This record gives sequence, C-alpha cells and structure tokens, in this order.
Amino acid sequence: MAETRAKHETLADGRWGSFSLMEQLGNVGSEVGRATSAKRRGDDARMWSALERALELIDLTIADPRWIDRLKEPLRARELICDFLVGDNEYGSTGEGLDAYFLPFAIAARSTR
Repeated sequence: MAETRAKHETLADGRWGSFSLMEQLGNVGSEVGRATSAKRRGDDARMWSALERALELIDLTIADPRWIDRLKEPLRARELICDFLVGDNEYGSTGEGLDAYFLPFAIAARSTR
C-alpha cells in the first residue's frame, strides 16, 4: 500500500497545534474557497486538490486535543463541505454560503495577530 504524504507537511508535523481555532478554521476556509471556485469553473483537478487540502486541515483541527469539547462544529463543517463539493448537496449549500461561514474565522484570526 502506498504511503500518503501530507499536503501541508509542516502543519501536519505539529505547527497546526500552535494555531488558534480561529486561525485553523480560517485556513480551512481558504482551501474550501479555492475548491468551490474551481468547482464553479469546472476545473475538477483543482477542485479535488483543494478539497484534499481542506479535508487534511479540518482533520488536523478535529484531531487537535484542545478542541475535544468543541468538535460538533468542525465535524458538521466537514460534512457540509463534502456534501456540497462531492456529494448530493442534500443540505442545499452554496459556495457563497460556505465562504460566508468561514470568512469571519479568517477575519478574527487576522485581528488577533
């Protein structure tokens, strides 16, 4: 079985744990934005690549022991991302709606620096 390399190797190696929840979700949102933009353009290769990066980052967030009591939101966000980008969009999500969800995290993270 082939070994899977992390898309964000330095983050997967522990740097992700130094980010606040706002920073983590803001970064996830950046990749989700790239994926939704590529989907809108019909660029499947870029959509899949950005989706893989987004899922890697949200999975790192979910695995972060600091958020053990706060997993409901990132788990739900992961479900919505997958449903919209590659599922049947049962929840009726939009790219704009996902961007609107993640943007405040990026703004909050930037304002705390």
